[in-house]
Amino acid sequence: MSLPLPSRRSTLRAFAGIGAVVLGASACGPGEGTAGAASTAGDGVTAAKGLRMGAEWESHARTFMSWPALESVWEEELPSVRKDIARIARTIAEYEYVVMMARPDQQAAAQKACGRDVEVIPLAVDDLWARDTVPVFVEQDGDVVGVDFNFNGWGDKQEHTNDARVGRTLLAEYDIPRRKAPLVAEGGSFETDGEGTLLITESSIVNDNRNRGKSQAQIENELKRTLGIKKVIWLAGVRGQDITDAHVDSLVRFTAPGVVLLDRAHPDTPADSWSRAADQAKSVLSKAKDAKGRSFEIIDLPQPDLYEITGEGDDFVSSYANFYVANDAVFMPKFGDRKADKRARSILREHFPKRDIVPVQIDTIASGGGGIHCSTHDEPGKPVD
Repeated sequence: MSLPLPSRRSTLRAFAGIGAVVLGASACGPGEGTAGAASTAGDGVTAAKGLRMGAEWESHARTFMSWPALESVWEEELPSVRKDIARIARTIAEYEYVVMMARPDQQAAAQKACGRDVEVIPLAVDDLWARDTVPVFVEQDGDVVGVDFNFNGWGDKQEHTNDARVGRTLLAEYDIPRRKAPLVAEGGSFETDGEGTLLITESSIVNDNRNRGKSQAQIENELKRTLGIKKVIWLAGVRGQDITDAHVDSLVRFTAPGVVLLDRAHPDTPADSWSRAADQAKSVLSKAKDAKGRSFEIIDLPQPDLYEITGEGDDFVSSYANFYVANDAVFMPKFGDRKADKRARSILREHFPKRDIVPVQIDTIASGGGGIHCSTHDEPGKPVD
């Protein structure tokens, strides 16, 4: 097909706080609520009984990843991004079981790159963004269920023929029950504390390129029914300036119930819509209460100096907030600004004191508009031996 945005790499930019707000922008109609608001009501729908979306710091059975396949996306950078993906997989495999999905004709090369501690399975994929293509896992009365959110290439912006099938094929491979969501969304859209609170950007889901004709209130009610959420805190987001329409997982992340880390621009970065968005997100969170009525403790997580980083490109994602919490470790990007890398590692160590904080260099992935969290997806459960 003809792609209006030829690759994820060419649609993203260095930013401060992806997933925040264009001030004054809202898709809500009269009586449907407003962006940047906390909500429990909708039409009175409450979380389904026995259904829960867990927090990332809970026990993982395994981590799923995807081997990037498309030369049309990565062009001459495909070998480099594969090195980044293999590096992440090998590093995580020191702490928990890693499964890499790869096209059958690329399985052997992926296995060689990732090493024997990573299981590479033949499963057709298009790109590396497992966070968005793998189903969102929930617990239903103690059993794990995979919710397939009908991945459509972030609103048909990128080729996704195989990635659209990952939800069905992967769950069948592992005999995990599949539930087809009544919405189109991606895993990077959601951030939860495991206690019923969900952070989400309006732009990434209340959007005609995913859920045409659905209001914010309707979508919120479906999220409660589907994920077991009790309270949704909406951030407005940014439409059309990156391929994801501003996922929350590079903006704000839980480290514990009631505690969040907020991506902030480097002090020398000129103000723009992204940095103003982070300010707005902080304002929303400072006034919000979580599902249990707690106020939020908000800790700034400053970005590196873009003049000091080792990566490059207009699409470069320099957010430390795109970290991944695994069993006994937290994996954070290492950007090459030694002072900023050290500061981010110290902040993460303070909030995850029982886990190793492991920096990983991901310059090519970051230049393509993503990070470690974007390229990983945790399955909850007892760790695989």
